[in-house]
Amino acid sequence: MCADLSRTQRNLLVCERSSFLDEKNRVSSQVEQLRFNYKVSVLLPECGSAPSHLESILNSFSSFYLIKKLPLYELLDKDFLQSAVYQGSVYGLSFRTRIDEDNCVALMPNGHLVFSLDKDTFETLGLEGRPSRSNRTSSRYEVTVDLRDGSMAPGGRGYLRLLQALTSRLKLQMDFLISHHPGGGASLQPLLSRCDWSEHRPDVGRRALSRLVHPSLRSCDPHDLLEWIGAVDASVSRGDRQPGSERVGLRPAAAAGPAAPSGGAEQAQTNSWASVTVHGFTDSPVSWDDDERDVLTGGHDLYNLLMFPDHTYRLHLAAGAQNTCPP
Repeated sequence: MCADLSRTQRNLLVCERSSFLDEKNRVSSQVEQLRFNYKVSVLLPECGSAPSHLESILNSFSSFYLIKKLPLYELLDKDFLQSAVYQGSVYGLSFRTRIDEDNCVALMPNGHLVFSLDKDTFETLGLEGRPSRSNRTSSRYEVTVDLRDGSMAPGGRGYLRLLQALTSRLKLQMDFLISHHPGGGASLQPLLSRCDWSEHRPDVGRRALSRLVHPSLRSCDPHDLLEWIGAVDASVSRGDRQPGSERVGLRPAAAAGPAAPSGGAEQAQTNSWASVTVHGFTDSPVSWDDDERDVLTGGHDLYNLLMFPDHTYRLHLAAGAQNTCPP
């Protein structure tokens, strides 16, 4: 076991410090590059109840939909392409498919349809793709189709080739999570009207924490800080309490399906500091900046935003060793 642990691959962690008042801060553009997020955890030390504006943010997440056994050729429907894909309002992700064993699919708001396929499926579909960079040993292949490309317009050469692959060669289907930008629900109706679907809202939970001991945040090593935040979120005691450092905190959390990344997190500040941690889906075929997901190492793509009352922040972006370095 020790020998195996010694060969564990490293992870990537990018840290950035800036201020929300700096017009050149990149926080919005950075967090928006992690497309699919399933959980948001907010930690508010020295706070007995969540501020009203935070409650509004947590309750403002859009509904998402679970489509059962979606035939993937339905994503090529002309009306759906026109109302959702071309408008850049939709996020879609195969549900309960394992990135290291199953066929996984993601529909991106930029119009890219991304497949992570096993060898047999890839060869049967006959699509253009490349061997997986991070999972060569299991013979997986990556395929990316730009549905906004001219050749992918309905009736175009590329469109007909993909449609034939998904209707004649292999009628690939899977459970599918799909979401949209706020106010974009109508764009999904052309697809939902032909499918077996259910609507869901993010689950929101709250937990009061007593005797919470936190490190010195401005000088703490980023890895130690994320470990401490993870331990608090998982209710794990690290046994490092220090006399005189006891605090009371509140941890509201929202769990969501594939949703548009939120740029309003800076509003959730308190009189001391606030922490927001966003977890990406483990089995999404894409990681930061739509790059292929690393499946050789464990852990999730995630980011943490640590905010202070003087409008400064620390942003931590994490990924697996095989991924492209977060922005």
